[in-house]
Amino acid sequence: MRDYDKENIRLARNLRKNMTPWEHQLWYLFLKDYPVRFQRQKPIGSYIVDFYCAKAKLALELDGSGHYDPKQQKQDALRTERLESMGVRVVRIPNSAVTENFQGVCEMIDFVVKQSIGD
Repeated sequence: MRDYDKENIRLARNLRKNMTPWEHQLWYLFLKDYPVRFQRQKPIGSYIVDFYCAKAKLALELDGSGHYDPKQQKQDALRTERLESMGVRVVRIPNSAVTENFQGVCEMIDFVVKQSIGD
């Protein structure tokens, strides 16, 4: 089990109740019934990742347009670096990819999970 900031539990619950349209689509049309368990809005360290698969040590982060701001990109890079230092692989997926190429996103996630767990 990964360590987490207990203060993030309430925030994570709120985020699960108020998913973005892209998170909702990915969760209900793919990850919820995926054969390897994923969790939504999972606290890890001082962060909350959008989706987490413990078996694959994989965090999926869906990125909207705000993530293309240079300041936000710097923060995202630091966040990714810190999560990876905890042994978590981070895969960032643009919201636009979920909208425009949902099947491709699902295939990519499946590939990364299988690669991570050795299937």
